[in-house]
Amino acid sequence: MRWEFSAFAELSPKALHEILKARAEVFVVEQRCAYLDPDDFDELAHHLVLRGERGELVAYSRLLPPKTKHQEASIGRALTTKAARRKGFGRLLMRESLARAARLYPDSPIRIEAQAHLEKFYNEFGFERVSELYEMDGIPHIEMLRKNP
Repeated sequence: MRWEFSAFAELSPKALHEILKARAEVFVVEQRCAYLDPDDFDELAHHLVLRGERGELVAYSRLLPPKTKHQEASIGRALTTKAARRKGFGRLLMRESLARAARLYPDSPIRIEAQAHLEKFYNEFGFERVSELYEMDGIPHIEMLRKNP
């Protein structure tokens, strides 16, 4: 297992393709959401990839600086690939995402737009619900905030 952490400009074409493919597989195909996943925030983000023993992408998230998408720094597009689920990679990904965010944005709280059914999962990492339930692409979501530790 190994972590890769890159600003957008540092991503190789192959790495970018793998990231966008994994995001499309999870967010567009599996969740049946027809939306444009690559957005204008990708170029502003740092991209965190966990690779498996054979070099395959098993988990991913992107970190955005404060005052881009939200007032606070944010973690988004977090996923574990279908083949890698139920093995603890989601928790590893969240711990590493938070550690990287703390180094990049030490004075900023972290905001996430979480699928509502994952509220308890994110509570484990210090996130608290700060919004009413809303729908995004047909999936119930909530905003959650983690204040500085």
